[in-house]
Amino acid sequence: LGFRGHFSTKSRSYSTTLGALRQVRADYRAAQQRAALGLPDPEDEEATTLTLAYWSYAGHGHTPGESWLAANIRRDIQHNRE
Repeated sequence: LGFRGHFSTKSRSYSTTLGALRQVRADYRAAQQRAALGLPDPEDEEATTLTLAYWSYAGHGHTPGESWLAANIRRDIQHNRE
């Protein structure tokens, strides 16, 4: 039973949920923005998969700047513990 007939206290089988209403509103606003910006609707396009087949080794560890920064942070932490 709802409290004095308030819409948000109705059972789920009686009416839609607030989450469903929010989702419909968000979808509608997103569609409006896409139309205003001239972007395609992602639902209309076929599903595609982007495959990246070329990998290259970029290195390991920190750059010299990152090493310097990490050393200073470590030094500051040790200094603050004393």
